Amino acid sequence: MNNNITVLEIDGKAILHNLNYFKQKLQENTKILAVVKSFAYGSSSVQVAKFLEDKVDYFAVAYANEGIELREAGIKTPILVLHPQIPNLQSIIDYRLEPNLYNFKIFNAFLKLADQVPLMNYPIHIKFNTGLNRLGFWHTDIPKIITSLKATTHVKLQSLFSHLAASEDLEEQDFTVNQINNFAYIAQQFYKYLDDEPMLHILNTSGVINYPKAQFNMVRIGIGLYGFGNDKHETNQLKNTHNLKSIISQIHIIQPGETVGYNRAFTAKRPTLSATIPIGHADGISRRLGNKKGFVLINNQKAPIIGNVCMDMIMVDVTKIKCTEGDEVIIFNTQEMVQHIAKTSETIVYEVLTGISNRVKKVLKS
Repeated sequence: MNNNITVLEIDGKAILHNLNYFKQKLQENTKILAVVKSFAYGSSSVQVAKFLEDKVDYFAVAYANEGIELREAGIKTPILVLHPQIPNLQSIIDYRLEPNLYNFKIFNAFLKLADQVPLMNYPIHIKFNTGLNRLGFWHTDIPKIITSLKATTHVKLQSLFSHLAASEDLEEQDFTVNQINNFAYIAQQFYKYLDDEPMLHILNTSGVINYPKAQFNMVRIGIGLYGFGNDKHETNQLKNTHNLKSIISQIHIIQPGETVGYNRAFTAKRPTLSATIPIGHADGISRRLGNKKGFVLINNQKAPIIGNVCMDMIMVDVTKIKCTEGDEVIIFNTQEMVQHIAKTSETIVYEVLTGISNRVKKVLKS
């Protein structure tokens, strides 16, 4: 049981608001795949999936163990494993997960295993590379894939999909439209030569916002569920879902000339009150936030981080803040605070959220 006093509160009402915001952008029959990989973007994949189970059509995780965790928690919704590995294929079958088969090595390995078990019409997903150049078959592989699929009844092609490389960047519209058109061509080949018509999906959060005509059968909502769009306007329509909180463990009086923390990075020029908070870089607080570059909120006032961020603690200046040991500390509870942390840490919102350590207690409030 995690009794850590530092807590990430996950706002279920905010998640639902964000989901509904994207739903109103979709056509009536467009399915929704909720991305809950990486602990649901640093929160809790189990808690978020349980909350969303009756509200979405699919979940997606990166790796098999993430899907297994959901199944062991009782989640029955279909789960797409985006990046399965050959050693995990038997576990994927055991837990009724649905693999993305992205090259012939894993494609042939799964078909061989499906034949050995044997399976019947087991759902698989096939990814095509249309420009991201990360995972996926090439369009030239289509005839060989179709021949293999027509020769077996052990698997069923559940979906074809691809991934946009720059859907958030309007200066890359030509590239993105070309990706979408290439994917549509690939899908036509499968529809032409297979009896079944698999689901099609290429849009992520930014894709839904910028390319609504390319919804096909399903869309994948990731960062949008957790409160961030692809620009300021879209983010303002969403609600923050991650609220990271802690407390003041101890308050010190630092005399002029005394220092705080490792490497004596902060030296007091005047009598200073320093509050120690039980959260550090092992919990996801970037060391770039030290030395007054980052701040927390205590009693609605900004308290700058002084000295270097420690593994398990930070120290903040509370000289001008009326507070006491045990008072609540807000690490972040708004999109603006998360974005400030990302900018100051020279990274992106994704990394701030997914970097929250799993030792931080996670609680979903609905």
